[in-house]
Amino acid sequence: MHALGPVCGAVRLPGSKSLTNRLLMCAALADGRSLLHGAAAADDVRRMIAGLRRLGVSVSAEAGGSRLSIDGCRGQLPATEADLDVGHAGTAMRFLTALCSLGHGAYRIDGSARMRERPIGGLVDALRTLGAVIGYEGREGLPPLLVRGGGLRGGSVSLSDVVSSQFVSALLMAAPYAAGDVLIEIRGRVSSAPYLAMTLDVMRRMGVETLSEASAGGPPTGADARFIVPAPQRYHAASIAIEPDASGASYFWAAAAVSGGRVLVHGLHDTSVQGDVRFVHVLEQMGCRIEHQPEGIAVQGPEPGGLRGVDIDLNAMPDVVQTLAVVALFARGPTTIRNVANLRVKETDRLVALERELARLGAEITLGPDGLSIRPPATPRAATLDTHDDHRMAMSLAVAGLACEGVVIRDAGVVSKSLPEFFSLLNGLGR
Repeated sequence: MHALGPVCGAVRLPGSKSLTNRLLMCAALADGRSLLHGAAAADDVRRMIAGLRRLGVSVSAEAGGSRLSIDGCRGQLPATEADLDVGHAGTAMRFLTALCSLGHGAYRIDGSARMRERPIGGLVDALRTLGAVIGYEGREGLPPLLVRGGGLRGGSVSLSDVVSSQFVSALLMAAPYAAGDVLIEIRGRVSSAPYLAMTLDVMRRMGVETLSEASAGGPPTGADARFIVPAPQRYHAASIAIEPDASGASYFWAAAAVSGGRVLVHGLHDTSVQGDVRFVHVLEQMGCRIEHQPEGIAVQGPEPGGLRGVDIDLNAMPDVVQTLAVVALFARGPTTIRNVANLRVKETDRLVALERELARLGAEITLGPDGLSIRPPATPRAATLDTHDDHRMAMSLAVAGLACEGVVIRDAGVVSKSLPEFFSLLNGLGR
């Protein structure tokens, strides 16, 4: 990462952690043994697996964790009590909360100090409406949680302006094991809505059908949507190959963009169920050339000075906000990112973290309640940067170091949360 110049090459990324954790939850409930190929060996996935094991579900790993075998519990959690620690893993916190609601026993779910600051009240209220008995050990609306499992009776639940699509995904994946049908109504917008399409696809691939509709003929994963999960249904064991991680791919495509190089990411295509694959279209608006090939998607960055700023709503792709913000440092003209207020309740307040670190690189930042504007410097300057204990800050800021000498990143090992191989893959690209 020290010599400047175009970054060129191809990368093969591990599987999506978002897909892996969804498949793990459905496989844990399923009838029979499921096999997952290409699973993410990330901290978030390890936390999910550890939680399932504490609940009595057998999960075995081979090939460095990329091949998983899960013996489903047929909808009956073996453990009648468990103490679960999810660390920083937001998906594990949300999914295991819904899973424990199906159990018959007492379960405690806790996490890191930051996790205790991340709201979960919307999910808890919805599960309570469906019959779950859940209490707060500390502050109302925040972990740790005490779940008195007794199953879900089913019924109707309404959520408004959902701060995290993971709340809805957790409800959807647990719903087939309720005593009666579950109706989930979404009023207003759902942050990260494409992740709901991912959840529905995983459920379908494992044998569960969901009825969905949206107002005004829009996509059922957007605003004012309704989901009906007929119950009872059962997940069926499956053998599934997991797509490479599209959020992780964004950093390598961004490396091509800022350096004027070309990077191909194997195994991803425009038809991917992962919404973040659409990040390449944002880079295209900024002046990059996109190549859709049988083996994957390649991004060719423009000549120096060829990137241009954009004004864009990234509510559907909040995990690439930090990537885009770093690319914006090397563009002509300002970039404005809108409608991403949910970034304030991630591993850190990502908007504030971006404001601080991009300013150190010389950018002028205007921070709003739900986004930010970036006015790039004439030349980004050397700086020592903090990750704020956030894996996506570390990987995004590393991209800046490809086109700006003297960038030092503290606590870069935090990338293990989602992509432990990140730096070896980045350093493997040619100059």
